[in-house]
Amino acid sequence: MSFDRNAPLPPGIVVGAAWGPGPTDNYAALAAPFRPILARIREQSVTRELERRLPTEEIAWLRDAGFTALRVPREHGGSGVRLVELFELLIELSEADSNITQALRAHFGFTEHALDSPVERRERWLARLGKGAIVGAAWSETGEARQSQFATRLTQNASGWHLNGAKFYTTGSLFADWIHVGATDADEAQISVTVNRHADGVEVIDDWDGMGQRLTASGTSRFNHVKVDEREIVAGRAPFPYSEAFYQLVHLATLAGIGRAVANDAAAVLASRKRSYSNAVTPRAAEDPQLLQVVGRARAHAWTAGAIVAQAARALERAAASFERPDALAIIAETEIEIWQAQTVASQLVLDASASVFDALGASATLRAAGLDRYWRNARTIASHNPRIYKDRIVGDFAVNGTLPPGQWRIGVA
Repeated sequence: MSFDRNAPLPPGIVVGAAWGPGPTDNYAALAAPFRPILARIREQSVTRELERRLPTEEIAWLRDAGFTALRVPREHGGSGVRLVELFELLIELSEADSNITQALRAHFGFTEHALDSPVERRERWLARLGKGAIVGAAWSETGEARQSQFATRLTQNASGWHLNGAKFYTTGSLFADWIHVGATDADEAQISVTVNRHADGVEVIDDWDGMGQRLTASGTSRFNHVKVDEREIVAGRAPFPYSEAFYQLVHLATLAGIGRAVANDAAAVLASRKRSYSNAVTPRAAEDPQLLQVVGRARAHAWTAGAIVAQAARALERAAASFERPDALAIIAETEIEIWQAQTVASQLVLDASASVFDALGASATLRAAGLDRYWRNARTIASHNPRIYKDRIVGDFAVNGTLPPGQWRIGVA
């Protein structure tokens, strides 16, 4: 069959966005109800950034549409989507506003935790999540916090269990109904508890002042003698077996979405530009082959980052399905290696893309009102959350010496 590329396309036939059709045959139908909401979110993304307006309303739109219950089984009120579908949707959400994906990162992780829980806890939490409950997280501690244990403490007295302590990087907790908190018990063991966000003694403060991801409310949470339901005390360092891989892959999906957004914005700006430099090779910027190359390279980086996430999501899906297998540890370790390999490359692709587009768009693109600087700031902030240099070393140690990745990492005084 031959095609005349100069002829118009038949009526009703359009060329797609060229990001790929999605990971499953029914992905387009799955994504369709959410895309108008994502478009609304994207429309106001620059305004929110300039005004530093937290996306509380936008997260409510997603909750009401069932986005926060994507992984919850249908019998509990969710959509029961596969992990490969979830991560593609997270890329689309991040294209609209990467702040929101990061704000919901802990929530989607907690959903995996609920799916991996014993039956009674699983049923209780899936029912809540299916009805729209949102869960934030409070794990990291600053100052003199130690790597070996949390300063946040769970204690028991005659009136029951109580939580005391302070956390930072409590991303999403300000938007949440519940907070999943890492703590140390009286026996110096690491545990986690889940407390009501609005309970007496819980204080969540929007004091995050990072250069990027400014609207994630990733600041301080304080717990002052907060009463804890004994059923919500869970032993262990990691919330679920594949948690390290899951949480880092959310970051990579967020980066891939940023890549798409910056490539799309750069293309739109260049297409609309009427002015050009006198030393340009064409009178119209949109026809300048040098500028087209810059935008094309940024788009290629974004596509590649998305393809990396899709491949890594398939590995994560294998890990999540390995619960009862005797080789589960090996599968999870291999998944972590795959995602660490992806992390070092995908993050650099998006950092390069978000910085390079200014070569095509010129000084006017640096005006604050354009908001284009947020893409590099957001990408740089996300890529700094879990140092890539350590991941390269871990992958190299596996390749050379067969050393398995170390599992859940902690930051603090050694």
